Amino acid sequence: MAYTNNSTYRTSLIPNFLYTASSSSSSSSYVVNDLENTSISTNSNALLSQPSIIKKPFLVPAPKESSGKIEMFSPAYYAACTFGGVMSCGLTHMAVTPLDLVKCNMQIDPTKYKSISSGFGVLLKEQGVKGFFRGWVPTLLGYSAQGACKYGFYEYFKKYYTDLAGPENAAKYKTLIFLAGSASAEVIADVALCPFEAVKVRVQTQPGFARGLSDGFPKFVRAEGATGLYKGLVPLWGRQIPYTMMKFASFETIVEQIYKNVIPTPKNQCSKSTQLGVSFAGGYLAGILCAIVSHPADNLVSFLNNAKGATVGDAVNKLGVMGLCTRGLPIRIVMIGTLTGAQWGIYDSFKVFVGLPTTGGAAAPAPAK
Repeated sequence: MAYTNNSTYRTSLIPNFLYTASSSSSSSSYVVNDLENTSISTNSNALLSQPSIIKKPFLVPAPKESSGKIEMFSPAYYAACTFGGVMSCGLTHMAVTPLDLVKCNMQIDPTKYKSISSGFGVLLKEQGVKGFFRGWVPTLLGYSAQGACKYGFYEYFKKYYTDLAGPENAAKYKTLIFLAGSASAEVIADVALCPFEAVKVRVQTQPGFARGLSDGFPKFVRAEGATGLYKGLVPLWGRQIPYTMMKFASFETIVEQIYKNVIPTPKNQCSKSTQLGVSFAGGYLAGILCAIVSHPADNLVSFLNNAKGATVGDAVNKLGVMGLCTRGLPIRIVMIGTLTGAQWGIYDSFKVFVGLPTTGGAAAPAPAK
């Protein structure tokens, strides 16, 4: 940056006339038009007085300061969304490990774990307080990997399908775009989650099998082979894809309706705390719908990962259709509602932290060209 000629300021080592204007508000360049005010030699003045030089002055672009903002739909944007997904899914799933532990055991052994309260009592009596967090490591790592793919690829596929449809169709069929984008992202996310989920369920529902991921993973592979880690992939898709489609599409719709019908102020005029409150509320309501839609497949995943060689037919015969739909559902509604609300709250908080808008409620700005 060049300093002024005022004697109270230091003199820049690089003359002012070598710079173009750094301000975006002015397109003009600094041109030497008063050589008497410059501190250059007589020889330099003589050179600059040549017509050819005056017409085409030697100019160096001035350094530009970075605004610090992330451009929408840039690689940095998708990277931020991916990291936000890691934080939102990994941390929240780990926090509700005790609820997940009771839920899995209620699905596997309903005679012993008859209700939420009695389930906690049985675990406390048999395994102590430490037992409530058994399997937290595969939970943290597995759902962090899943969250990275889920949110990062959702943002990518939503933009991709929007561009594919065109402005008119994108506005007309936006719910279908939300559904397609979330389903595409979840297919990838579950491939990352599946091995960790298999070990987690085995550790949580078979006391004595392993202490956690470090000893449970190699023991699982020795017993069922590497392919056994993906035995539950299809049921996991059956659970997670409907869940994620409902999670994202209903969240986007609920948030839009809250801004239209509940909050009298447009989203861009609301405070950040209000926007994050909307994100949590929309996420909690979406989570309740998610739990109901995906619960039968959740029972299947728990059943298959608990019993070696078990099939879907075995699960249906033992649990029944009604059992698949309702066993452990109340606790899952509480868990998934809280989980989903917290996930959207954390995800959007991180987006706000890095200078991005919260999700839903208004169309995202188009990328700068």
